[in-house]
Amino acid sequence: MPHAFDPQLPVKVLEVKNSPVPAEYFLARTMDGLYVPYVMRVPDGDGPFPFIFLAYGNGGVGFEWLEDRIERFSFIMDELLAAGYACAWGRYRAEVELGYANGGTLRVDVRQGMQLMNRAPLEFEDEVSIIENVKMDPRIDSERCGHVGVSHAGEMLFKIASHYKGIVKAGVACEPANHEFLALNTDSSVKINPVSGLRDIEEMVMSNPAYVRTRIDEEVATGRIAKIDIPMLVMGRDADPLQGIFRVSYELLKEAGKEVEWVSFDHPLHGYIFPVKSESGTIEVDDLQKSAINGVISYLDRYLK
Repeated sequence: MPHAFDPQLPVKVLEVKNSPVPAEYFLARTMDGLYVPYVMRVPDGDGPFPFIFLAYGNGGVGFEWLEDRIERFSFIMDELLAAGYACAWGRYRAEVELGYANGGTLRVDVRQGMQLMNRAPLEFEDEVSIIENVKMDPRIDSERCGHVGVSHAGEMLFKIASHYKGIVKAGVACEPANHEFLALNTDSSVKINPVSGLRDIEEMVMSNPAYVRTRIDEEVATGRIAKIDIPMLVMGRDADPLQGIFRVSYELLKEAGKEVEWVSFDHPLHGYIFPVKSESGTIEVDDLQKSAINGVISYLDRYLK
């Protein structure tokens, strides 16, 4: 069946202030035929270029979220562009509470000539669809794609690496909130929201790796870890209440013989590798953030260049 539009043509292209590299907005078709947006910037010059997918936190919203990333979080993109990488922010559907834990592996069949699925695709599978769409762009080297995810998006990297082979060749998980991936049994610091009936994990404290070990289903977690076959940099944040989860995520990879490295920084900003523009219009980035970002790019260079 012909496409209603060419997915390799942007739906809009906007200039980026103080940069010769525009922001190109695309729509990627997801596994169930719906579409999700992403915004990409590609270095000037001869490609194909290695590509980095950037992701932060939970999903939802849409184009306006991407426009905000271009406006207020331009620093990380500019640094990647200067290092010779194409890069994109993507929007994916909202997280489903325990959807990964309860839904199982996505299985696809045919009914009446159309798709039949055992569950809806989840947000990390929207990332897979976006990256696969990016790989069709002739400016991109499809064999040199990486993923940098912060917080929930760090967990999404673990899920992609465990369930979808060959999507990315290397990844950086900064402060990966791997509650579901590690099959974490939460404690009394987690409450139930009386309005929604869903768990409120915003005040959860899991800073001690030894304590986290007692709360996870290690058999389930190690089974998921065993399927990961890409090199990964796991980044912690010293004073983060979930530092124990970040560290155990690294430890399980290391114990499984995976190619993994660990670094941790003492910084007040959750997601410190994505510096933010202040209300005055200036990027608020300090020497520690610059060092961390340089480390991320150096790590990616080893596997994608």
